[in-house]
Amino acid sequence: MTVPCVRVPTEDGEATRRRLADADLVVDEYAITASDGDLYIPVSDPDAVPEDLEVVAFDAPERETPTTPAEILGFEPSYERLGDVVILDEDDPERAREIADAVMESDVRAATVVNRASKIKGTERVRDWDVLVGESTETVHTEYGCEFELDLAEVYFSPRLATERHRVVEQVQAGERAFDMFAGVGPYAVPMANAGAAVVATDINETAVEYLRKNAERNGVSERVTAIAGDVREAAEEYDDWADRVVMNLPHTADEFLDTAVALAGDDCVVHFYDIQHEDDPFGPGIAAIREAAEPEYEVEVETERTVRSYAPHEYNVVVDARLTRR
Repeated sequence: MTVPCVRVPTEDGEATRRRLADADLVVDEYAITASDGDLYIPVSDPDAVPEDLEVVAFDAPERETPTTPAEILGFEPSYERLGDVVILDEDDPERAREIADAVMESDVRAATVVNRASKIKGTERVRDWDVLVGESTETVHTEYGCEFELDLAEVYFSPRLATERHRVVEQVQAGERAFDMFAGVGPYAVPMANAGAAVVATDINETAVEYLRKNAERNGVSERVTAIAGDVREAAEEYDDWADRVVMNLPHTADEFLDTAVALAGDDCVVHFYDIQHEDDPFGPGIAAIREAAEPEYEVEVETERTVRSYAPHEYNVVVDARLTRR
């Protein structure tokens, strides 16, 4: 049946599908189809599709309904996917095992199923996992057209932040200089370099920095990424007054590094400051901390106040985009 579809080159297909899915525009009743180097993604409302995407009429086949874990279990389980790893967060080991078996029996593409066995620990931000199915916690995750190789047991990575990362990357202009203070395996750094920025990325987790270098190479941006393992406060000493953009994605303790971020800032710099705060005043403490660190040397203009996600009862993971302009 002929339906409206977004047509994109196949290599841009996953990033475009995620973008359309985030806008709730993907139609599940019809199959996403590849033809002659292009991918056709059925959409529900052609008028709501972003103007930079092409909408065409295409004879898309009806999608065969896959077998889902919910159909096998009789209830809707909660899980995340990271590459070919499915991530559970179940307190009951028997329920976790039941869900893992259902995932493998279903049409979900997975090689490994893991269950969270601890909270995030230490300065390197890693956690323990119970591997329920499979052997390896290493995978390759695709996000908005970039590939990230990583090992869940050795590094921190949250697929839930994909939309937020993309929001920041869309602001990046070719030729600008960006400093990612807590870079992990590069989910900000690599796409910013892909957008044309020169990027310096640091992380205290040496394994994460090894993966960051691999991911810069994998995505063809290694010439624009300088990856440094160690404390950002020491690494940043060589980059005073350098940055047009600073990413501070360390929500619990980013405020402790604001003096370093201000030292990095050039004459005009946007700081993306991530925080965890109570719902009564989610943005005020972060904005106050930025002003305390930057003023009076810089004029501080708050460009964005955004709730990224719920973190705990009455607490939110938020971001403040603040422009620092040297007086």
